[in-house]
Amino acid sequence: MNGETAAGGAAARSGEWPLLTVIALGGAVGAEGRYGVGLIFPHGQGQFPWSTVLINASGCLLIGALMVLLSELTSPHRLVRPFLGVGVLGGYTTFSTFTVDSRQLIAAGHLWRAVAYVSTMVVVCAVAVWVATAGARQAGLALGTLMSNRKGGTAG
Repeated sequence: MNGETAAGGAAARSGEWPLLTVIALGGAVGAEGRYGVGLIFPHGQGQFPWSTVLINASGCLLIGALMVLLSELTSPHRLVRPFLGVGVLGGYTTFSTFTVDSRQLIAAGHLWRAVAYVSTMVVVCAVAVWVATAGARQAGLALGTLMSNRKGGTAG
């Protein structure tokens, strides 16, 4: 490896620090939010884990709207998407808790409750992303129409 390659690699890595920093900060914010929801809506072992469903469904709703907003409706700073999408919402949503909850339901002998939980989570989260994406696009179109009507008067 020559000196030029090593220097170029160090420069590239140093440019990643702002990205890594905003993801870490966002992840801390999201994890605290998840923890708070879990405190407000606790569930005992063997009970249906509604708090995890609520966390993941609301996170999916937010990520659907956020991605439309950031990729289709605005041109944000390059660190906004990693902060909000990867950091905050990645820290907020939780596949690991979903997995542990499922395993605990099965271990406690609640196989059908575990099946219902997994099915509910998959369907609710997929619907949440779809609803948020479609809703954000419609809101963006409506706002765009409103703004163009204000600028140039109504066409007709």
